[in-house]
Amino acid sequence: MAIKKILTLLCCFFAIPQLRAQVSKVTLSGQVVSIADGQPVPFVNIILKTEKDSAFVTGTITNELGRFSLPDVKSGNYRIECASLGFKASRKNVTVGTLSPFLDLGEFRMADDPRNLREVTIAGRQAEGVDDKLDRKTFEIGRNVSQSGGSVLQALKNLPGITVGEDGKVLLRGSDKVAILADGRQTALTGFGSQTSLDNIPASAIERIEIINNPSARYDANGNAGIINIIYKKEKQEGFNGKIGMAAGLGALRVRKENLPDIRPQYRNTLKLNPSLALNYKKRKVNVFFQGDYLHTPALNKNEFVDRYYDSGDTVRQQTKRNRNTNVVTAKTGADWTFDERNALSVSALFSSEKILDRGDEPFFNASLTRRSRLWQFLEDELKTTVTASASYQHKYAQPGHLLNIGLNYTFHRENEQYFFTNIMPDFTGKDAFKLLSDEHVFDLNADYLRPLRYGRLEGGIKLRRRFIPTDMQFFPGLNSPIDSLAGGWADYKETIPAVYGNYVFENRHFELEAGLRVEYIDLRYDVNPTHPTYHSDGYTYTKPFPNVRFAFKIDDRNKVSVFYNRRVDRPNEVDIRIFPKYDDAEIIKIGNPALKPQFTSSWEAGYKTGWNSGSLYAALYRKQINGTITRIGTIVPGSTLIYNVFQNAGKSYNAGGELVWQQELAPWLSVNMNGNIYKNTFNAFSVENLYPVKSIYSASKQTLMSGNAKIAVMVKRSKTEVQVVAVYQAPDIVPQGRTGHRFSIDAGAKRQLPKGELFVNATDLFGTLIIRKTVYGDGFHYKSSDYYETQLVRAGYSFKF
Repeated sequence: MAIKKILTLLCCFFAIPQLRAQVSKVTLSGQVVSIADGQPVPFVNIILKTEKDSAFVTGTITNELGRFSLPDVKSGNYRIECASLGFKASRKNVTVGTLSPFLDLGEFRMADDPRNLREVTIAGRQAEGVDDKLDRKTFEIGRNVSQSGGSVLQALKNLPGITVGEDGKVLLRGSDKVAILADGRQTALTGFGSQTSLDNIPASAIERIEIINNPSARYDANGNAGIINIIYKKEKQEGFNGKIGMAAGLGALRVRKENLPDIRPQYRNTLKLNPSLALNYKKRKVNVFFQGDYLHTPALNKNEFVDRYYDSGDTVRQQTKRNRNTNVVTAKTGADWTFDERNALSVSALFSSEKILDRGDEPFFNASLTRRSRLWQFLEDELKTTVTASASYQHKYAQPGHLLNIGLNYTFHRENEQYFFTNIMPDFTGKDAFKLLSDEHVFDLNADYLRPLRYGRLEGGIKLRRRFIPTDMQFFPGLNSPIDSLAGGWADYKETIPAVYGNYVFENRHFELEAGLRVEYIDLRYDVNPTHPTYHSDGYTYTKPFPNVRFAFKIDDRNKVSVFYNRRVDRPNEVDIRIFPKYDDAEIIKIGNPALKPQFTSSWEAGYKTGWNSGSLYAALYRKQINGTITRIGTIVPGSTLIYNVFQNAGKSYNAGGELVWQQELAPWLSVNMNGNIYKNTFNAFSVENLYPVKSIYSASKQTLMSGNAKIAVMVKRSKTEVQVVAVYQAPDIVPQGRTGHRFSIDAGAKRQLPKGELFVNATDLFGTLIIRKTVYGDGFHYKSSDYYETQLVRAGYSFKF
């Protein structure tokens, strides 16, 4: 039985696009001084040789202050030799690792020598190498051929350990508590502690994506599953250059499941358009850039069929069909100004306008579909506007890699929603509406200090965030309105977070150590309309430490073992505590909870990586313990079939499993990448009280389930053509009140390099097998849902570089 289980695990491990290293090359630096008087010695010949066979690697000479730097050195064991007329030669052994891009070798002290030394001639080439500190994975969007021309959300689903769940939620190793960053910063475009608009960020604007499973103390403590960092493109070639592109697609190619009777048709053959333009001008000390994208994506955004069963014997069958038109304009511009070799200033601004029109139908039938009790139709008219302004100053000290970075960021995000409902009942028709206006203001100030050491580096910094979100909800009830108009009004979200961190990195020939501590204070106030029938003002404060430790042993140049520990937090986002009921589903109603508290997570991980000439293997075991698990809990009111899903802290939960990532070049023209995650999710027994619309208690027993996901990507390269096929499988999983079903899909694409550009074509979910299924159990009811939203899409595009 044990052998069978092991074979089953191994057969499940599949993966995706090629891993790249985070720190591939290192800059060594130091200073040469005289033993006699302690003064710097200029124009000393510095030679770097391999320790094993004294082979020449690279060289340089010291400047007027006796300082030197040797860039682009790969990991390994070396010897540095210093030679100059009038001085005895000085030598020092050096170990170059994978943790720090800069190493300060300190002082090289040279004694006087009256004998003349021969002139040293330096010749050779710099070595190249690839390494990885096992805490993150980096992927170039351009290599994801099967998702070219799509959104960031679509590109993410083919990356290792990532799955996309209900409502476009990104899950990393089975958890949706992921912090999404843009260029290393949180913005309203990607969400402060949540995920927003990822499906409306064009992948054409992105250079690469980093998946950070074990963030260090220099990152915000938010996000227990880890961090996904989206890096925007920015050219820095000399002169004027640019790129113009056009991608088009066709979705909803067939009706995967027919509508319930008497509602408006589903969207079919939806046309997607994505023109893009990137411009860059660099001359001497100034670099100016611009990037603009337009995304037109009509789609069958949701097509969910739900069967609800009640202990009373009632059965309700419903469908939520949402035809969505989305138009997104995104522009990013900025400039980099290098005053001198020590000081530089960068400024940038991003503007995004996202216009959404949803036309939805939601019929409700009896079990046999012979009687319709209600038809709920809605029009959502939503405009999301985001403006981000950033300025960063960098001072470089004389020692390479010795830096001071100061940044100031401001983000404004407006959510302007209008919903118009038509409530068609057997004996009357009602017209209802609401308007929501929410303005988000976020100010971030941060300072980061980096100091290279001989065997690593020191990092430290401070950060201050002020965040304000005033929200106003107005309900306009119609005839016999089912809307709770008294639950409207205003609410003000106010958040202040100062934080300080320190991080130390040490590395020698055999060992690596990274240890850091982030201390974070938060003061959150949520003031609500005093006339609200259920909720009152609430909030919380805390001062908490968030440590991280990583220890690694380098077995040899190709084998490394690492162990990790960190503590992180998931703070409820403003929409999680928002007090207004949401009626895009008229009978499974979502609402926030202002009494919601943060969940805290402790994570342990052990990783092993090995490589060979044509491939590599990475394996990890991990475990997370979550206190105060945040989730939605559904309850009903006696005598009613309406279900109210309210956010709650549902006690302790655990996630433990293993990950395997394997890549192999089978032939010069054929490569395969496989990734797999198998994990065990556990939710301890818990009991919570939902207050809206009336008090009700829900209690759950302990739940445990083995789950996982697997991916395989095959790449064929012939001349200037690349063809990629990606298969993705997600096993059934549990949530605190039920479980999700399995999912499977296959994507394929091809790309052709042209003299001044590239041409691509691809298709997603080739066989229409991707369906999101869920079963939820509550006191007095349970329901099953299946979402046949738009997953099949063909795209083609062309980009031209100049």
